Amino acid sequence: MKIRGRVFKFGDDVNTDEIIPARFLNTTDPKELGQHCMAGIDEGFVGKIKKGDIIVAGRNFGCGSSREHAPVAIKGAGISCVVAKSFARIFFRNAINIGLPIIELPQAEEIQEGDELEIDLEKGVLKNRTQKKEYQISKFPEFMQEIINAGGLINWVETKD
Repeated sequence: MKIRGRVFKFGDDVNTDEIIPARFLNTTDPKELGQHCMAGIDEGFVGKIKKGDIIVAGRNFGCGSSREHAPVAIKGAGISCVVAKSFARIFFRNAINIGLPIIELPQAEEIQEGDELEIDLEKGVLKNRTQKKEYQISKFPEFMQEIINAGGLINWVETKD
């Protein structure tokens, strides 16, 4: 699976209330949640992005509450992947469960807003096409890659029958 998109950059400790503020939690619809993605940091974020774009952040992305709405909002907005120095554990799990690829990259700070990335999840390679840099990334275990490819855990389980 290859992902290609433009970067939108955020800092450390982006919490789930910044990703999808509590005032928008009256629905579980991904498209509706996606309309408010990152509203706790940038109210105009959704108007700037195109389907397939990528969020790059610092340490501890997705910290805070365990709300599953946060990765659903990101995916619902059309973001194809999140790259960060590190992720909160529950966010990591929730993202995989809904089929949102997330990549831990210690050098995430080298990537700049507006850079174009190409990520090959199967080969474990992240290319910054703008800066002409390439990074090795950890490949997902086979079962996790299957969950992502299926679009989430529920879809994956349904294919196992």
